Amino acid sequence: MIISITDPQIFKTRALQWANSFDVCCYLDSNNFTDPYSKFDALIAAGVKYELAANAGSAFNELENFRKKHPDWMTGFFGYDLKNEVEDLTSSHASEQNFPDLYFFVPLYIVVIKGDTAEVFADDPQKVYENIQQQMVNTAFEEVLPIEIQSRLSKLAYLDAVAKIKQHISRGDIYVTNFCQEFFAANADIDPIAVFLKLNEISPNPFACFFKYRDKYVMCASPERFLAKRAHKLISQPIKGTAKRGDNPAEDESIKQQLRDHTKEQQENVMIVDLVRNDLTRSAKAGSVKTEELFGVYSFKQVHQMISTVVCELQDDITPVQAIKNTFPMGSMTGAPKVRAMQLMDQYEGSRRGVYSGAVGYFSPDNDFDFNVVIRTILYSHDKKHLSFHAGSAITYHAEAEKEYQECLLKAQAILEVLGQPAVG
Repeated sequence: MIISITDPQIFKTRALQWANSFDVCCYLDSNNFTDPYSKFDALIAAGVKYELAANAGSAFNELENFRKKHPDWMTGFFGYDLKNEVEDLTSSHASEQNFPDLYFFVPLYIVVIKGDTAEVFADDPQKVYENIQQQMVNTAFEEVLPIEIQSRLSKLAYLDAVAKIKQHISRGDIYVTNFCQEFFAANADIDPIAVFLKLNEISPNPFACFFKYRDKYVMCASPERFLAKRAHKLISQPIKGTAKRGDNPAEDESIKQQLRDHTKEQQENVMIVDLVRNDLTRSAKAGSVKTEELFGVYSFKQVHQMISTVVCELQDDITPVQAIKNTFPMGSMTGAPKVRAMQLMDQYEGSRRGVYSGAVGYFSPDNDFDFNVVIRTILYSHDKKHLSFHAGSAITYHAEAEKEYQECLLKAQAILEVLGQPAVG
């Protein structure tokens, strides 16, 4: 059933509120960014027809079988700790959130929004539409109660860790890594929908998502695509290179140019592009891996980002799930060499990443898929009242620890603002 909608933004908010009434839902929003590879402006999946929850060990095989049984719309997430299944790795730290490493569900209801139309997939699409339209939209955000945000690493500990990581780089153990730090709050009582809507208003990005898994929530303002499949083509768009927005158009343009020409940012970006190219060769037809765009600078409300686009033609005998496994975790969140970088970050970060550094997205009935990189994201356990978010930056030989620390805070800026705390020092 295809419906004309007069105000897509209001309809999206109503659909999100409606979806949140179910135990499980997924909301994906492109925030009207122009993207040649996007299929829709927003997708809302609600209610569970079939589901799969799995932890590292045989999770990808379980998903492969689950997908074969249910080749329809499917949404879900891959947690970062699936690295322990893909490679001979372990995770040293406990998780306060207890998300499964992998979760997918076939929804009872799907709503796809594109332009001023919404397509509803359901046994009774008219009833679904009516239920969505009955939702009351509250555009006034409630103030978030003061939340005591703590750092897993003190600033001094962070600076010390960067110095030790650079020693590994000097010894040749690795040459680039993504070093992340966790911020968290205990006894955090929040309204996940209100927090997500405010986050999405402050930092509207093309791979935003809201995922509810029973009592657990992912509230994500990601600007980054991990991997998409379009027919026989795979697309990865790693981000490496971040700069603040300027106070006026002239300053903004100057900052963009500085980012574009910055040697360290270019080095970080090309290292990860090479890693992504290498990952894609596992699934690609011979000679088909190419870089469509290198060092593209894109502007978002909070920051400028340097984004490259790497593509390939998918081998005929590689399934979509295999293609994802062959590139997971994404190079922009690991480093190179990939395995050693992941080992070292588990040692120095002091916390488990969980869903952070993983991916949220969908499989469609034509067997295409699209998954983001879970960054700029709040993870929340309603039952435990535990809230967590991470921020990271690339560490290379030329990295300056103080600047990397400030880059983490810049990336966390929107989340901190949403939670009523402008800075963490």
